[in-house]
Parts: sequence; structure tokens; C-alpha cells
Amino acid sequence: MKAVQSEINIGVVGHVDHGKTSLVKSITGEWADRHSEEIKRGITIRLGYADADIYECKVKGKKQYILSNKCPDGSKATFVRRISFVDCPGHENLMSVTLSGASLMDAAILVIAANEECPRPQTQEHLSALEIAGIKHIIVVQNKIDLVDKKEAMQNYRQIKQFVKGTIAENAAIIPVSANYNVNIDAVIDAIQRYFPTPKRDASKALRMYVARSFDVNRPKSNIEELVGGVLGGTIAQGVLKIGDEIEIKPGIKLGDEYKALKTKVVSLSASKGKLTEAKPGGLIGVATTLDPALTKSDNLVGNVVGKIGELPDVLYDINVEVHFLDRVVEKIEKKIEENEVVVVNAGTTTTVGTVLQKKGNEARIRLKKPLCIEKGHKVAISQRFRNRWSLTSYGVIK
Repeated sequence: MKAVQSEINIGVVGHVDHGKTSLVKSITGEWADRHSEEIKRGITIRLGYADADIYECKVKGKKQYILSNKCPDGSKATFVRRISFVDCPGHENLMSVTLSGASLMDAAILVIAANEECPRPQTQEHLSALEIAGIKHIIVVQNKIDLVDKKEAMQNYRQIKQFVKGTIAENAAIIPVSANYNVNIDAVIDAIQRYFPTPKRDASKALRMYVARSFDVNRPKSNIEELVGGVLGGTIAQGVLKIGDEIEIKPGIKLGDEYKALKTKVVSLSASKGKLTEAKPGGLIGVATTLDPALTKSDNLVGNVVGKIGELPDVLYDINVEVHFLDRVVEKIEKKIEENEVVVVNAGTTTTVGTVLQKKGNEARIRLKKPLCIEKGHKVAISQRFRNRWSLTSYGVIK
């Protein structure tokens, strides 16, 4: 069977231990936490990925969406589309990873546990991250309904409605679910089909791929003639990538005080269930290259941007931004940024630290520890330190 690329990236966000990864598993059958430390600690640390195929059946004349190629009556189901899930960490110390994940999303599922007060801190921050990223298609999954009675579930439901009031999720469907027992997962699939349209893509635009993972796939003690080049994992935001394309990676690697762009060639392309001859926006892909695998091992190139040679924007060590403060933040702090203040900046899949050099009105100039490959008009998320934690407080528009 020819490999099929996913058509839409769906982020799964929410507070730590609200069951995001369990929800992904109940839909895809895959446990998105694959890193050894994630398995050991029982939490998501890195971005997790998993795909699912959606099929359509006709039941008593009505459409029904399922996750199998066979309908309940035994007839053959019709393939509709493949979807990709981006499972984001819920722990406050890993907020930067979630902000990186938001840049890969076309739509999002906000998971809220029915057995806890709403909102929890990262529930609020994750919704703010979706607003900054401009994610308009959202559904809310009220998970863990098996742990509460009907009265408690309804009380939690009212808290959710109050929490999303006035936000981009105000009119989002709220679906009660028990991910651990696969209860109401069919309703989630139906909501995905109804509320998450496949985005319109413009293949004529210049290639932009955000690197979310990078790997050395060679096994220890491999013979030299068996070694293969490094692999980049991520998603294409625009444009098309083909086998044989010569590509550039920015900012690249640090040499002394400067970053040097990398140039390489695409050897092969793959999706979760097979090889591709070309990759388009949508879904998560692996790009095998001719790069020295020492450059790509252990996620060394995460945060880089891939494009055709000569087509990527300049690398910026200083950024000028128009700062917009969020209406609701976890910490009650004064809405201001001071000169010489250290902030955390997220753009695409990049997380970097910056120092505010100048501040005038709602504009700021920030010097970055790690530069960004970014175009004017794009947004960056800004977090400030308060009471020994970083809190997402604003976003900046590159000027």
C-alpha cells in the first residue's frame, strides 16, 4: 500500500496528569511517550507523535466515523483521512516544549480532568499558547469521568464553561471521556471530523519545515560502510520537499560566537506508515539526509528551520518586537517588561533566552542567546520570571 501522509496536525494539550497521552493511545493505539525518562517518570517530557486513520461507515443512512477499515456490520469502511497527534507536556517546567509544539498544530484538543478544579495553572497557560499560535479549531475533552459522579462531573463542566468564556475556545465542544476505558472515544472522533477541517495548503510557497526532533539512527559499533546520514523530524508549514532536494538548515550549528547554516541533500522521506516520494504540509515526517549523524544525534538540531538553499530568512541575533500582553496569565503580575530583564522567547520549535536591551512604549529590542531564523510579522511567545518560575505573559510580533 502506498504511504499516505497525514492531512492535519492535532495538538493535545492540558495540565500535567490530566490524561493527554492516554487519550492519544485510546485513539491511535500508540503510547506517545517513548523516551526512557518519560516511561520512568510517567510524564510527557518531549513532544510525542502518533497517527490514526479515520474511516466512514453508513449506519441506518447516517455517517459514522470509526478507526477501523471494517464497519460494525462487517462491510468495508471508506478511508477518509489520516490525522497526526502532537502530544505536549503538561508540567510547568516543560512549558517551552508545549510552545514549540503549538507551532506544529492546525487544531487542538484541550484535555481537562473532571476530578480536579478548573482551571489548573497549565490548563490556563496552554490555552494562552493556543491563542498566541492562532489555533482556531479546538475541542475540549473532559477526561476521567470514571472518577467522579454525575453531580461532580456537571460541576466541573460548569467550571470549564466559565473558564473558556471569552476565549478562542468559548464555543468549543466539551466531550466527557474516560480515556483509560475508551469511553466516548467515538464522540471525539466524530468531533474531529466535524470541527477540524483539513487546512488549505499552498504548495507554491517557499519551503519551511520546523525541526522538532533530530536523530542518529545508526546502531553502536556499525561498520563505516553501513553508516547513514542524520535524520530530521518535524512538519512542513508550507511548500513541498522532494527526494534529491538540496536544503539549507538555519540557524545551524554554533561555531565560536556565531551560528553557521548547514547544507545537505534529502536522501529519503518517510511518514509513520511508509516511505514518501515527496512531502507536503500536514503530518509529521522524517527526512533522511547526508549530514554527519553526529550533528543530528540527541535532538541537536531541534529549533532549526529547513528551506531550499538561499530561500530562508536571515538569522537574527537581536529582535525588535511589538509586545502584546495576554489578558489572563497564571501569575498576577504587572503587565510590563523592563530593560535588562531576562526573558524566554519561543518561536517555531526554538526556545531561547534573551535580554531586553531597549524598551519604548509597547516595543522592545531583545538580544538572544540563540538566534532565530524568522520573518517579519511572525509571532514569538514571551515568558517572564516570577516567584522562581517562568510564566507565559505576552507575545511579540517581529518588526
